[in-house]
Amino acid sequence: MSACLGHGCSTVALLLVRKLPGFMGKYVSIKVVDRYRKAGRPEASFSLKRLLVGDPLATSEVPHQRISKTVALAVFSSDALSSCAYATEEILIALTAAGAAGLVYGLPIALCITTLLAIVAFSYRQTVHAYPSGGGAYIVAKENLGVEFGLVAGAALLVDYVLTVTVSIAAGVAAITSAIPTLYEHRVVLGIVLVGFITLANLRGVRESGAFFAPPTYFFIVSLTALILTGIFRTQVWGMAAPPLPDLQVTESLSIFLLLKAFSSGCAALTGVEAISNAVPAFREPESKNAAITLGWMAAILGFLFMGITVLSRRLNLIPSPQETILSQLAHTIFGSGVLYYAVQLATALILVLAANTSFADFPRLSSLLARDGFLPRQLANRGDRLVFSNGILLLGLLAAVLLVIFRGETHAIIPLYAVGVFLSFTLSQLGMVRHWYDNQEPGWQVKMLINLTGGVTAGVVMVVIAGTKFVHGAWVVVMLIPLLSFAFHGVKKHYEFVARELSLEGYHPKEPAGHAVVVLISGVHRGVLEALQYARAISSNVTALSIEIDHQATERLRERWKQWGMRVPLTVLKSNYRSVVRPLLDYLDDLREKHPNQIVTVVLPEFIASRWWHHLMHNQTAFLIKGALLFRPGVIVTSVPHHLGRR
Repeated sequence: MSACLGHGCSTVALLLVRKLPGFMGKYVSIKVVDRYRKAGRPEASFSLKRLLVGDPLATSEVPHQRISKTVALAVFSSDALSSCAYATEEILIALTAAGAAGLVYGLPIALCITTLLAIVAFSYRQTVHAYPSGGGAYIVAKENLGVEFGLVAGAALLVDYVLTVTVSIAAGVAAITSAIPTLYEHRVVLGIVLVGFITLANLRGVRESGAFFAPPTYFFIVSLTALILTGIFRTQVWGMAAPPLPDLQVTESLSIFLLLKAFSSGCAALTGVEAISNAVPAFREPESKNAAITLGWMAAILGFLFMGITVLSRRLNLIPSPQETILSQLAHTIFGSGVLYYAVQLATALILVLAANTSFADFPRLSSLLARDGFLPRQLANRGDRLVFSNGILLLGLLAAVLLVIFRGETHAIIPLYAVGVFLSFTLSQLGMVRHWYDNQEPGWQVKMLINLTGGVTAGVVMVVIAGTKFVHGAWVVVMLIPLLSFAFHGVKKHYEFVARELSLEGYHPKEPAGHAVVVLISGVHRGVLEALQYARAISSNVTALSIEIDHQATERLRERWKQWGMRVPLTVLKSNYRSVVRPLLDYLDDLREKHPNQIVTVVLPEFIASRWWHHLMHNQTAFLIKGALLFRPGVIVTSVPHHLGRR
């Protein structure tokens, strides 16, 4: 069936290409077919998958898929850079509960977060140099603190990556709907479409996705830099007057808890900082040096943009609104409603949507490491046609789409779940580095250990603050999910260990088979059945044809035709009072196995394969049911003999 499906999709895709207007359709179809012919492939091998994803890349191409620092900044820093589009707003949302008195603390909180950013970024620079093979918090914690801590860090990062995609897409959609309010009701559908687009782009490979995502990232950096510099010039030099602060309803008293809540909300600005340390092997040589430089660029740009937005929002008395983001209000106030405003909104929407690309670069890589160690299904460790971990990319896209539906595309509903896992991984990674320096005691290890210890303790304190202030708002989900994932990792590992024990040759003494019985299951007499009989007679002299009687008259016709076409193979007919095919077959095989326990039993299923995939919808799928039932029957081998219709 897979062959038919591939051929069907190939034909449809080629027809779609040829339906392009006039000369374009003819040119594109000829070019596509010529390309496949030059590669030694027939025209039918052109498929929709190749059209969307691209041609397969050889394993030898892996070194050539590495990326430069400028492209890496876009691929691995878009998540961190994009967070400045909503981090300030999250701080202000928490502070407005205390009215105008609360807004005064927005700038000091932003300064604390920027200082924390510098500490974490500097700490991760050391991780990049110490672990050039990548892996980030999972590898560092596993090697220095033990497997359990490594799995906790891995679980925290996986959760973080899924939430990063969801938050980024939801925030990007919010930027779009701020500029085009009529799209607000369709935000979930729009978000799912964008997730699908980024998933497809990443399936094409690291280099192609990086080249595609780099221009929007730099467009965002330039746009916000222009916005901040213009805003500073207009407020400081031109003396632009700030609008009066609107009356705010006080719903909560100003307290330490409220300030900590605002701080924990703003710490969303640090999400994605660890991404570069997870993907050092993706850089061109020298990998560690290039990764460390890119990490420094990212931290400096993020700190400038985040502080600039926060300062201007305070000076212009901007407050959060459900209908318009803080960044949109800031652009409106400074640039008006002209082209520059829409340029900022476009840049913001693009970076927020493409910020999900950071997770698409790191989630599959981390999943492959966990799968390689036996803690996740092994399919996640395999590279696809384009030398990326395709299964991990598809899994991440699916999980993000599900979360968008569950949370209805609301950014503020997702962010409380967001930062706990981030700072848990920060903490474990930095404490793991402390152990690394202590054990190895390389030159200058005391200073390096002190830097990572500062980062680990700071991140740990922030994690406790975030978990405490956001617990009732949804952080409890992540707090519970991380240990559950760690437990699931152990379950996967135990399964693979069980499989290894069962397949081990240690102490194994194979039994000599006492013959080979072949049962050919038939429902009538046709060419497919005769081919199956020929195959059965070729592998054994003990062949029996078995038919399940549901219609007595049909069975009588079968007996008559069997006399002519049965090739002297005995025919056994089992009556089925309840019109079931599977149950009588299982009973028959059980009796056969009981009488001859050391005998090999092979069930041969004649199948005809339709020439088009949709033809299968017009036929029953009894063979699949039988295969599924016999799959769990020990001592029974099932094989199909296909007869391809229309292909003689």
